[in-house]
Amino acid sequence: MRHLLGICDLSREQIERLLDRADSLAQLSERENKKLPTLTGRTIVNLFFENSTRTSSSFDLAAKRLSADTVNVRASGSSVEKGESLRDTVQTLSAYGPAAIVVRSPFVGAPGMVTRWTSAAVINAGDGKHEHPTQALLDAYTLRRRLGELDGKSVWIIGDVMHSRVARSNILALTKLGARVIVCGPPTLIPREIESLGCEVSFTLDGSERADVLYVLRMQNERMRDTFIPSLREYAARYQINGDRLGAKQLLMHPGPVNRGIELSPDVVDAPQSLITEQVASGVIVRMAVFYELLAGRGEPGSARKRATAVAPTREGARG
Repeated sequence: MRHLLGICDLSREQIERLLDRADSLAQLSERENKKLPTLTGRTIVNLFFENSTRTSSSFDLAAKRLSADTVNVRASGSSVEKGESLRDTVQTLSAYGPAAIVVRSPFVGAPGMVTRWTSAAVINAGDGKHEHPTQALLDAYTLRRRLGELDGKSVWIIGDVMHSRVARSNILALTKLGARVIVCGPPTLIPREIESLGCEVSFTLDGSERADVLYVLRMQNERMRDTFIPSLREYAARYQINGDRLGAKQLLMHPGPVNRGIELSPDVVDAPQSLITEQVASGVIVRMAVFYELLAGRGEPGSARKRATAVAPTREGARG
C-alpha cells in the first residue's frame, strides 16, 4: 500500500494482513516498555481540520509507540485561520520531510487531494461523509478478537447512517470479511441505494434481536442542515438501544462520542457486552499496524525492513 484513503481500495487479503499485523503488535504492546524502534527518525504529521479526541490522540500515540516524531496541527490556531489553502498548508508541512501525513477533513476527497502535493504516505482519518477507514479496521479487529472470523456473523448498524462515514467504511470492511450487515434507522437517515455497498436495510429494529452485534451510531447534528427526525425523544423511543433491546449474548459497539440517553441508554454503555472501551484501545494498535504497513522500511535500505519485520512479525510468521 502507498496510502490508506478508504476501505473501498482494500481487498479482503489486505484487510486481514493489517489485522494480523495488529495482532502481532498487540502482543508486543503487552510488555512494560511499549515502544518499538521501527520508525525511529521518521516524522508523522497529524493534520486535523475537525475536532477529535479518540482519533487524533490514538494516531499520535501509535506513532510515538513506533518511535516516530509527531507534529500535530489543528485548523484552530494555525495559518488556515488566516486563509492559507490546504495545498499551501500541505506543501509547508512537507518541507519537514514527513514519512506520513494523517488528514481529517470535513470535505470529501481531501486526503486524496493531499496525495498530489506531497511525497509522504497519506492516511485518511475521516473525510466528510465519505470514509473513516481506520475506524472500520479497528472495529473489525475488535470483533475478530471476540468472535473469531466474521464470516456469517450478523451486524446491525443503527442510527444516523446518512451522515456517518463510519457506517460506510464498516459496511465495506465487514462485508469484505464475510459478515452480513443490516443498516437500520429512520428512512430520512438511510441513504438511497446504500444496498449497493453490500448491506441490507431495515427501518425498524424488528429482527435485531437475532444479530450478533449491534453497532450504534451517534446522531450527527453538526452535519444536519435540515430536520431529519421529529424530535430526539421520538427517535430514542424507536431506535435507542437500552437494556430491553440488548440481548445477553449480543455485543454492543459505538464509535464515540456517545450521547447517553439518546442512541444508547446509560446502563448499556457500561454493560458487560459493551466493547466501546475495547474499541478505543484497539485504535492505537490498529493505527500502529497501518503506520507499520505503509512505512516500515520505506525509503530505507533493505536491512531496515528486515529489522522491522523481526520486531513485529505477522501472525503467519509467528506461527511459522
